[in-house]
Amino acid sequence: MRVVTSALVGGACLALAGVALIAHAQPATPTGVAATYATACANCHGPSLQGGQGPSLVDDENKHGDSDEAIARVIADGVPNTPMMGFKATMSPQQIRALVIYIREGQARARTGRLPAGPPPFPERFTSERHAFRAEVIASGLDTPWGLEFLPDGALLVSERPGRLRTIRKGVVSSPIGGVPTVWHQQDGGLLDIAIHPRFAENGWVYLAYTETGNEPRSSSTRIIRGTLLDGVLVDQRTIFKPAPDLYWDNNSHYGARLLFDRDERLFFSIGDRGHMRDSQDLASPYGKLHRVTADGDAPSDNPFAGRKDATRSIWSYGHRNQQGLAVDPRTGRLWATEHGPRGGDELNLIAKGRNYGWPDVTFGMNDNGTPITDRVAGEGLESPVTHWTPSIAVCGIAFYNGRRFPGWDGDLLVTALAGQQLRRLTIRDDKVTQQEVLLRGFGRVRDVRVGTDGLVYLALNDPGRIVRLVPVE
Repeated sequence: MRVVTSALVGGACLALAGVALIAHAQPATPTGVAATYATACANCHGPSLQGGQGPSLVDDENKHGDSDEAIARVIADGVPNTPMMGFKATMSPQQIRALVIYIREGQARARTGRLPAGPPPFPERFTSERHAFRAEVIASGLDTPWGLEFLPDGALLVSERPGRLRTIRKGVVSSPIGGVPTVWHQQDGGLLDIAIHPRFAENGWVYLAYTETGNEPRSSSTRIIRGTLLDGVLVDQRTIFKPAPDLYWDNNSHYGARLLFDRDERLFFSIGDRGHMRDSQDLASPYGKLHRVTADGDAPSDNPFAGRKDATRSIWSYGHRNQQGLAVDPRTGRLWATEHGPRGGDELNLIAKGRNYGWPDVTFGMNDNGTPITDRVAGEGLESPVTHWTPSIAVCGIAFYNGRRFPGWDGDLLVTALAGQQLRRLTIRDDKVTQQEVLLRGFGRVRDVRVGTDGLVYLALNDPGRIVRLVPVE
């Protein structure tokens, strides 16, 4: 549920900690409304109303009105063209009124400083099954870091969702890189993922995914460009992907967009369903798809639908809701992807050429207001996830570990989560997840992960925005 803030967004993701922590976070509130909030609202707004994948309910940004009546109306009816669904079909007027009071109580606690202050400090040592490690903050004060990419000289390239691109060298954060396009920074939108060409040292090519406005008021979509990074400025820009003008909609959800080069220097990029779930099954639409193009943005002739006039030539796989992580297994060369489910049903998929991954015809999740999407979790001709997370952890960026500093993790998949505020380690054998371990949890939303050339693990954390490095300890 998303009620009063200006962002009014997030995707539907039920925080694992929501049910367990709500009573602790709100001890003075009756059990009934606490349970309602934990079930229907903590998925996006966090167990203490201060935000999770979605925005805070206790700040002062009240785009849709701050009266009790306005809050109740948004809870009951939702907000058109946003993921905020109405709950009047599943909640009684008494339950809605109780939620209004619950939000007011949270706002009062925020004003008096009695809400939790934010993530706790890192302990001196984390102990996991195979390695002990510490977490070091190498950069702080960032605004929603989204994507990470290492440059050949070891510097870390970081995108901030409001539209800034920076480098971090030896703990020093640069001024914003010039030439970055103006972005549409609303809800899920902004400056998203980044990638560099495999031969960046020769050509200096940087690829950016971001959201931009269309011709109609409040319309937007995803665009991908390439530029040359030269003396701190992105020059010689070229469009790699841009939808047709009529595909810019008044909807700020499910833009994607992860970028990844494979061993053949082909660029994969994900685009979400943009809130129009049936588009995921329509090969003429670019939405709800994983795409594959050359470094110049052309569709290779061996793409599965390149020869069809009724299909988008760049499509590699389809039936996706909103993929947020892409990684190639260095041992096999196979492509893996994570995908945001609705309320429940986050997925880890092994991606194969031309396959249909089923959204919205099959899913392990349901609508945000508790109503069903479908009773089917599998179907003939549809690819099933290798594993799924229900309740949702808001699964995000992923990376296979292939360094020397954590030999016990070699070949394992590192998985980040927003609502779950965690980093997981997954062991994969014969295309099956045989083990999952939570390495850290509760220190902020973890959006991306990269393995550095130094063999250390680097994380992009939100709320607060910072870059953290994991270092092994004896």
